[in-house]
Amino acid sequence: MPAPALGRAGRTLVLALPKGRILKELGPVLRGAGIEPAADMHDEDSRRLRFETNHPELDVVRVRPFDVAAFVAHGGAQIGVCGGDVLMEYDTGQIYAPLDLGIGACRVSVAEAAATAGTDDPARWSRVAVATKYPNIARRHYAARGIQADIVHLNGAMELAPSLGLARVIVDLVQTGSTLRANGLVETEVIAPVTSRLIVNRTALKTRPEEIGHWIARFREGLACSA
Repeated sequence: MPAPALGRAGRTLVLALPKGRILKELGPVLRGAGIEPAADMHDEDSRRLRFETNHPELDVVRVRPFDVAAFVAHGGAQIGVCGGDVLMEYDTGQIYAPLDLGIGACRVSVAEAAATAGTDDPARWSRVAVATKYPNIARRHYAARGIQADIVHLNGAMELAPSLGLARVIVDLVQTGSTLRANGLVETEVIAPVTSRLIVNRTALKTRPEEIGHWIARFREGLACSA
């Protein structure tokens, strides 16, 4: 499928991709979509953050998973790939997620120390201390149950919080549960299943519909090819 002509200003579209595991899983989809970024994009030691592709009208930026949503929402990138957990936490009307890529499958879950799990009924709680990097998800989850969540905002090592007395529970992303078990925690509730999504900036979709639509279609083809 040939790419449409660039807009009147000749602006390059920017595709924001997350560093780490999701980027590796995304490889077959990108290849199926006919997108070949510069070779050093996959080099974790590369200091570059923006990379050309085999399409002159498309560049790729490689950023932290949480930052993909910010780049797309604010128009720094017109297209991106991020996990459903990021979309739930960021919760903005500036992002449209037209395609579930089905990669990076995991879940946002509640976990607590195995020693305390099941010792009392959470339905009786009026408030609970929660360690998490998802404060918005955690607050909404407990508010729906009439429970006040006192958030301890951590960006990592959530599993340490219960044993060190920082929080009764954690809300975190879980893939296999092995890290929880290694730290004496058990998963007590799944808040939401998570996969990675193709996302687009809503304003860009309105102002550059042919270009954005083209790349949505290419990702659909790439997903079909990688299945």
